Parts: sequence; structure tokens; C-alpha cells
Amino acid sequence: MTNPILDWVIDADTHISEPPDLFTKRLPRKWHDDAPKIIKNEETGFENWVIGPKQQASTPVGHTAVAGWPEPFPAAPSGFSEIPKAAHDPYARLEYMDSLRIWAMALYPNVSGFGSQAFLSLEDPDLMLACVRAYNDFLTDWCEPARERFIPITSIPFWDVAGSVKEIERCAKLGHKGVLFSGAPQDHGQPALASPHWNPIWEAAVAHDLPVSFHIGSGEFTNNDWTPERLALYGPGGINAQTSIGLFLENGRQVVDLLFSGVLPRYPELKFVSVESGIGFIPFLLEAADHTFAYGQVRRDRPEFELLPSEYFARQVYGCFWFEEYAPAQMLDKLPVDNLLFETDYPHPVCLYGDVREKIDAGLGKAKPEFRRKLLFDNAAKLYRVDAPPA
Repeated sequence: MTNPILDWVIDADTHISEPPDLFTKRLPRKWHDDAPKIIKNEETGFENWVIGPKQQASTPVGHTAVAGWPEPFPAAPSGFSEIPKAAHDPYARLEYMDSLRIWAMALYPNVSGFGSQAFLSLEDPDLMLACVRAYNDFLTDWCEPARERFIPITSIPFWDVAGSVKEIERCAKLGHKGVLFSGAPQDHGQPALASPHWNPIWEAAVAHDLPVSFHIGSGEFTNNDWTPERLALYGPGGINAQTSIGLFLENGRQVVDLLFSGVLPRYPELKFVSVESGIGFIPFLLEAADHTFAYGQVRRDRPEFELLPSEYFARQVYGCFWFEEYAPAQMLDKLPVDNLLFETDYPHPVCLYGDVREKIDAGLGKAKPEFRRKLLFDNAAKLYRVDAPPA
């Protein structure tokens, strides 16, 4: 019989649909007109967050919270008032978690992009930093009803290294459990991951024992696939599938960048998480990395590499899975089981919803009990310092 305490899981990737007053409630009045805000598009009927002087629209609010919507994506709630309460209310989220025996959830943003890059559109460094701080303050407050069950991930103003370090230090004191960073900072006009420019951020993360997250979509997220021609040829479902899978694989490229950057040898205690990208490609990625490492000039040119890329991955990098059934059922002997985390991506378009437990059992129903516990609870509990539920 399953131990009812050990049957709880930790969800390593979920999102909060931010309320319309997030910024006006927390920023000085002088910035209210320029801060991110929700505006209804009269042509489409959808509410959108708009950011910056050009009123650049992000994903419609309803498209960030489609879990349970009766029509298939891209149909979605028209605005904040129609999204599920658990998408934005912490008490409703806890009820939802209890219904699935999810003990804890890691929390990521929507409005700022998946690496804070959307705030670059504000074009005012002071306002950009203030918005990052406002979001982190909102996140801290949102977690108040159950700090032992929510895992807040700190957003940082990565374009400002000193400001990022201060924000990491500030939020660590507030109980945050991780750091959100762009896996492709060069896409935003910043130095590459390998640059010592980022060392103060890595050092701050190590000092506070905070893993660094590369969430999909944190690099260049300009999507030119939704053209009238492609929509006519592929349909919205086909375009959405190509966009999603492309983002998964883009994170694989970012992981390779990390493995060859030299960051992992320099900071052996630093942990990274590839969020929402899947795990089935990891064996190929690591085999390819080791092969090219062995046959290239890496050992000659980079004496700091004392291990193979796959060994650095096993020591310091994590991957997340949700919809996959084949990889957890058939590939655990090829995967670093101490580095795998379960997620649902609630309440996004590709999230698990309604069949969460069925998906878990489809992938891990025949797994060794110790492997199942690692993937569903123990790995995340250790990484994010989450205590087990009380008896």
C-alpha cells in the first residue's frame, strides 16, 4: 500500500497570473502611467499586459491560464475575470494542490517574460528595477498563506549585475528559494554565459544556496510563426505545437552552452535547473556533449575542465518533465535520476490538468519506489529545502 505521506509530490514549475494592480499597488505614483498594465484589445476582445512606451503587448492574460477552459487552445478566457481562481489566488491554489496531493509548487511569472526580459521594453533603468522589485514583493506576499508549501523564485534585473546581486540578497532574506535568469543573455545584448561579467550573480546564488533557473522562453522570444499564411497551412494547433517544441529544444541548446561555459567548474556548488524543457533528449544531449568534448580541443584549450560534460550535468544541472511517459518509464537507466524534477506547468496551455495523477502513473507506475520518490518529491525537496508534510 502507498504511504499516504510519501504520496505527496512537489511541482517544480507553475505560474501565477498576476493581478491588474500588481504594479500600481507597489510603485510610486510617478510611475503608474508608465508601469505595465492590462488593456483590452477591442479588435480581439482579449485583455493583454502591455509594457513600455510603445505599449508592446505580451501574451493575452487569458492565454496564461487556460487550465480547465472548455474549448481547445488557442481559445482561452478573454481576461482576468474569467481565468480560474487557482491561477491567481493563493488560497484557491492550495485547495487545488490538496486535491492532487501536491505538497509544494515552485512559482514563476508571466507578465515579465520567463527571464524578466519583458521589462527591457520599459527603457527606463530605474523603472525596470522598480518593477522587478515590485514583482518580487508581490510574490513574497502571495506565498504568505503557506510559506512551507510555496517555492518563490526570485526575478532579477539581469541587465544590472549589481542590482541583481542586491535583489538576490534581499529576496533570500524574504524566504525565496531560487533565482530566475535568462539562459541566453546574449539574445538581449548582454555578455554570454561564459563571461566573468556574471560571476557576482553566481557567487550570490552560491552564498544563499539558491539554484538558478533557465525557464523556456527566457531568450529571444520573438515569434514570427503566427502569420496568416502559416495559420492557413498549419492551423493554430500546428503553429502552437511548433512554437512549444522549439522552445523545449532551445533550452537544450542553452544547457549545452552552460556545460561548455566553464561556469560549472568554477562554481562546483552552484545548481541550475532547465525548466519546462523535458528530459527525453538529455541522454542524447549528454552523449553528444561528451563526444564533441573528447574529439575537440576542449581539454587542451580549457584546463579547468576536469570532468566530462555529462559529469558536470550529474553534479549540478536538473531537468523537469511533465507530459512525458516514455522517458520516465523506459529511460531511467540512462538518465541521472538524482537530477530529475516533476512539474505540471499549471495553468499554461501545455500544462497537465485533469489527468495529473494518471500521467504520473503512466510514466512511473512501474518504476522502482526509490526512483519514483526521487523524481516526484525527494530531489526537489533537497534542491529547494522543502520539509516533508506533517504526518
